[in-house]
Amino acid sequence: MKVVIPGGTGQVGTILDRALTAEGHHVVVLTRAPKGDRQVYWDGTTLGDWATQIDGSDVVINLAGRSVSCRYTRENLDAMMNSRVDSAQVVGKAIAAANRPPGVWLQMSTATIYAHRFDAPNDEHDGVIGGSEPDVPDYWGFSVRIAKNWEAAQFRVPTPHTRKVALRAAMVMSPDRGGVFDVLSRLARLGLGGPVAGGRQFVSWIHDLDFVRAVRFLIERDDLTGPVNLASPGPLAHRQFMRELRSAWRMPFGLPATRQMAELGAFALQTDTELLLKSRRVVPTRLTDAGFTFEFPQWHAASADLAARLRSDSRVEALSG
Repeated sequence: MKVVIPGGTGQVGTILDRALTAEGHHVVVLTRAPKGDRQVYWDGTTLGDWATQIDGSDVVINLAGRSVSCRYTRENLDAMMNSRVDSAQVVGKAIAAANRPPGVWLQMSTATIYAHRFDAPNDEHDGVIGGSEPDVPDYWGFSVRIAKNWEAAQFRVPTPHTRKVALRAAMVMSPDRGGVFDVLSRLARLGLGGPVAGGRQFVSWIHDLDFVRAVRFLIERDDLTGPVNLASPGPLAHRQFMRELRSAWRMPFGLPATRQMAELGAFALQTDTELLLKSRRVVPTRLTDAGFTFEFPQWHAASADLAARLRSDSRVEALSG
């Protein structure tokens, strides 16, 4: 297949590019800073020569959008919104104008679209969309609006010959440097991997190998359209999540952090506490109902595998250095 990945230079794009290329597919990445033969310039906003890459392709996987790892200032929130909506709109225009449009357009979305809750899991059928929860910061609602507008921008564009799927993805866990697993592992190894703000909030996640398998599954299944949750069937409380992560690194303790300590840490790291404090209890009902099976449905085995791979990568780097 020819697969075009707008915004494919980040962690998730790197995972997909690596896996799909290894399988023999021709992958083209659209980026503002192209490097190499398989990367093509685009600005994420306007139609340009890059659109010829989509014409005649088999699959488009749009991952474009400003990183959420930042302070949630008004300026950054607006940039998150605009980068996602604008890129979805212009990808849709390119597909609609193509003489040979792709068979499927997978559009990144986010599990953050669901409500902050503890009482029950959120799936695609009965899940509660967030934005009006009591006792949460007002700006959390803006994150939900970003997700809703992101999905709406995809489904608003008429693409009669191209199937559309919105990937409501949880945190993708991989051993890649700088990814969320790498960052959390560093904290755990330093003895700082305890529960935050009591640790009741649920963490939804997906192992990188299952993420790739789920994307491949959605490409092949012509009957699946609309929003699909890409999350393991085993979300768990943050307290337990960090306990299992510490176990994977053989760290017997982890210092807990209060909400105020988390705020200070997030400020120092130039990120936001919503990523830690929002309870994301998301399950993949549409995937499992369609027959998809997870290789890593539970965090205990997933974190052990990821830690082993990260250790192996570190050893390779040390030897090559």
